[in-house]
Amino acid sequence: MPFQRFVETGRVAVVSDGPYKGKLVSIVDVIDQTRVLVDGPETQVPRSQLRLNQLDLTKFRINFPFSASTKVVRKSWKDNKVQESWEKSVWAQKIAAKEKRAQLTDFDRFKLRRARSRRNKIRTVSFLALRKASSRNGFLYGKKKMAKGGDKPRPSKKAAKKPAKK
Repeated sequence: MPFQRFVETGRVAVVSDGPYKGKLVSIVDVIDQTRVLVDGPETQVPRSQLRLNQLDLTKFRINFPFSASTKVVRKSWKDNKVQESWEKSVWAQKIAAKEKRAQLTDFDRFKLRRARSRRNKIRTVSFLALRKASSRNGFLYGKKKMAKGGDKPRPSKKAAKKPAKK
């Protein structure tokens, strides 16, 4: 099945637009094809309706009855440890990294650029050394090459044409 995240009661979503942008909410009820009733008891998002194009659905889902009260949603939210699960997710880590990058000063960006430059220099030098060593060993292109000068001397073409003397 190609789709894993459905608009359903209990689905946790991230608000992507509006005054609560970036906050987690849970879908409490589906109003119609384009709107849902959401509640974010632990993220200070009041129960309200949002358009589906203002939400990004996550993989998390909590169980509570259809059109449950905020108290029930909060209890289910805490029991399923949604906040902790969200903070461990790659998605949340990317958002945190983006926010951290936005807070950098000019000097921090300069230091970061210098550190990346040093790292890339070290990486390039070690890669070239490994490539040179594998070329010498004959494993550069995945198959072992015959060593130059081999163990057995090859007969020359002139020696092969001359008849042997009796």
